[in-house]
Amino acid sequence: MSARASDPTITPVLTDEQWERLCAGTEAHDVADGEHVFRTGDADYPMILIESGEVEIVRDALWWIGEELITVMGPRSFAGELGLLNGQRAFLSARAKGPARVRSLSRADLRRKLAEDDELGDLLLHALWARRESLRTGPAALTLKFVGYGTSREFLALRRFAERFDLVHTAVALAPDEPAPGGHTYIEADLPIAFVQGEAITRATPGMVAEQLGLSYEPGTEAVVDLVVVGGGPAGLAAAIYGASEGLSVVLLEAVAPGGQAASTSRIENFLGFPFGVSGGDLIGQATLQAIKFGVRVCAPCEAVDLQRVEDGLDVTLADGRVIRARSVIVTSGAAYRTLHLDRWEDFERSGIYYAATPLELKQVNGSPVVVVGGANSAGQAALYLSSNGCPVHLVVRGQDLGARMSSYLVDRIRDDPRIHLHTGSNVVGLDGDGSLRSVHIDSVGSVDAKGLFCFIGADPAAGWLSLDRDEAGFIRTGTDVTTQTLDHWQSMGREPLPFETSVPGVFAAGDVRRGSMKRVAAAVGEGSSAVASVHRALAG
Repeated sequence: MSARASDPTITPVLTDEQWERLCAGTEAHDVADGEHVFRTGDADYPMILIESGEVEIVRDALWWIGEELITVMGPRSFAGELGLLNGQRAFLSARAKGPARVRSLSRADLRRKLAEDDELGDLLLHALWARRESLRTGPAALTLKFVGYGTSREFLALRRFAERFDLVHTAVALAPDEPAPGGHTYIEADLPIAFVQGEAITRATPGMVAEQLGLSYEPGTEAVVDLVVVGGGPAGLAAAIYGASEGLSVVLLEAVAPGGQAASTSRIENFLGFPFGVSGGDLIGQATLQAIKFGVRVCAPCEAVDLQRVEDGLDVTLADGRVIRARSVIVTSGAAYRTLHLDRWEDFERSGIYYAATPLELKQVNGSPVVVVGGANSAGQAALYLSSNGCPVHLVVRGQDLGARMSSYLVDRIRDDPRIHLHTGSNVVGLDGDGSLRSVHIDSVGSVDAKGLFCFIGADPAAGWLSLDRDEAGFIRTGTDVTTQTLDHWQSMGREPLPFETSVPGVFAAGDVRRGSMKRVAAAVGEGSSAVASVHRALAG
């Protein structure tokens, strides 16, 4: 935002009626010149409604740089951005510029207005989102800063976490032996480093950063949550959105960052309503915003490690030992990427092997030759995305028929793309390089130059932490698929498992983790939303 923002999306001009509706239920109070109305780091700060006077938004001084003014908000405007909805601690400060009269709108009351007043809600949500976008390239981006080697798996994990959570941040990718920028000092063992409001976190992980930002799980005021959704892919987000929009209190737990495998898809062309395609990142970003709008508490990285039925509900235990008591649970934990059993695989996972093809990974290969492994849609979409951005691609498919598991529209485009070299009936059998991947050995053609290997060979269900009825491959059985020997405890309830309900009453499963799912984004969205209908039936019973 500029020093005095004039974009009507960022600073909308409210009518008298809209202003009255926004202020309804709040009380005005006076603030003196220089008095803060919220500060950087505040955990539960309100939206500030400015009745008269001015409020300036500033990025506080960091140890290597002074304070900087972001914008000045005048009468009949409001101070705050998207962090008001997702629970993130304030990363900017707001203080009166001269005497001012303001009102405070709590997060709970803000969410209520978003849900109950369509006109005002749309105006507010657009403004909060536009402000977040406008802050990305200015001084506010220094409030969260990552420094690390550009090819480091840990550094990429931080960047992916920040991008999927739509966080304002700066990432400084270092080349080997490159000096630290801006007066920073470090030793190699400290990398990657995250600077949160100037405070350094060495050997940083997404979990450490989330804890500092207020994005990890913290118990709320309610003793029992209506619905816990475990997994933040399309099925989980759909379940959370439909549950919250229908009045349930919902907590969404994601072990990495919202999106699952869908977020790593460069282009989805067969999703209803997007005739020109949509990137997985854009789709997940909008879905996450939608979830936050309806009051879903999105917590990530936040891993569930145990689920037990207790007398008055279900206990979900997190990796840090905290327990969430829930009335119902939907498991949408998806599946974990499979790897090739090759020498030095783990070495090159840090610098050359990827399980996604998005702009983030594209920057790492920068138009160089790459290898894509896999025969399903995700591999085809990745190959086309990489080739369209200047990368010569070797697509390696174990089977002889490319169309066996890939949609025909992708098959046709791959065969017509001169930049894609298709190798059916082939396998990757070796990797080579020094500090980073340099070449890949394919059994049918020999060694080919490759700066990146993109692996899309399937996934295994992420359900090993659950004591539920599963099939021989580990996928969770639901509904009429639940085996007879696990139905005994249902007799006392006078019913059988509902659609999407597992062998444990009140626990449901949807998406890739469920036996019989279609492994498509649209199907996952449908399953997640449909599972909520069964949740309502179970809670009503």
